[in-house]
Amino acid sequence: MKSAVLPSPALAQTYASVRAHSEALAAPLSAEDCTIQSMPDASPVKWHLAHTTWFFETVILSQRPGYKPFDPRFTYLFNSYYEALGPRHPRPRRGLLTRPTLDEVFAWRAHVDAAIVEACGDDTLRDAITLGLHHEQQHQELILTDIKHAFFCNPLLPAYRSDRPTARAAQPLDGISIPGGATWIGHDGSGFCFDNELPRHQVLLRPFRIAARPVSNGEYQAFIADGGYRRPEFWLSDGWARIQEEHWEAPLYWLKDDDGSESVFTLSGAQPLDPGAPVEHVSFYEAAAYAAWAGARLPTEFEWEAAAPLFQHGDVWEWTRSSYDPYPGFKAFEGIAAEYNGKFMVGQMVLRGGSVGTPPGHVRDSYRNFFPPHARWQFSGIRLAEDV
Repeated sequence: MKSAVLPSPALAQTYASVRAHSEALAAPLSAEDCTIQSMPDASPVKWHLAHTTWFFETVILSQRPGYKPFDPRFTYLFNSYYEALGPRHPRPRRGLLTRPTLDEVFAWRAHVDAAIVEACGDDTLRDAITLGLHHEQQHQELILTDIKHAFFCNPLLPAYRSDRPTARAAQPLDGISIPGGATWIGHDGSGFCFDNELPRHQVLLRPFRIAARPVSNGEYQAFIADGGYRRPEFWLSDGWARIQEEHWEAPLYWLKDDDGSESVFTLSGAQPLDPGAPVEHVSFYEAAAYAAWAGARLPTEFEWEAAAPLFQHGDVWEWTRSSYDPYPGFKAFEGIAAEYNGKFMVGQMVLRGGSVGTPPGHVRDSYRNFFPPHARWQFSGIRLAEDV
């Protein structure tokens, strides 16, 4: 793990800020909202608040002499996938955990926070605490994606927040030419990174062009209008099977209004579909099909990283054509955190760039997000590329 060395007061301040942001995200929600689990891939907000606390207590504080867990039973309830730490409550049943109550989870957070602030002065724990903070930031985005899906499942289509998105002006879909050649990929060693961003290494790229912005809603509407979801020639076999099985006809959260107009469900509730905004909540299958229809392709993650300094990103996570594999010479984190990334390097596709749900300061050009190709509940979109 690579991390910036922060003095203990600065680390404690950063810790307090990150932890407070998680609780601010939960503030608009009722206790009932925080307990709901809308599908096995999503988790209740209460579970996210508890699991991130479990990480600090189990991975860090349990190693400190004299520390007493808030409630030893929570180790089983809020472990996610760490086999080395023993059995855990089944993921699809997290929504059944009405106890501990939300107030008890907040009390647990306060208990752990006090101990971690003290631990910030221990130089041997700084890297682990820093990892825990970035882990919590990952769950902050999941809080938003998961509550959005839960609210979408409610016939009332409730809004998480009261602000309204601003309409985007349509922008030309310009291309950026990249000459190719040997290019360095991976984290450059400045500040924190996850183990899957290392080691930094060279790749050889052919010349290519990459779009200066993501595909918009309006452009995706044209794909739909041209029969995109009914024309198998654009689809990977698994993707075509998926859309037949689940009857996909548009991105997740797109709605047909009674008058025939289209709207989209957002964190601010149902809103008119903005043609100029980036299309989001599409799977890798949909992204690849759109690219084929448009006479283009998705960039590889290496092309994306090489070109990233030349375009703006951060509205949507952008699917790449790269499977989530280890870099040459990859080494997982040591200790308990060895299970953090490497065990998932099969059957997943890489996304790059960050989204509107990503906490500020959490992403960088070398950041590798990953999800299975059918996933749609994340803020995922499309950027096109082509060979030259």
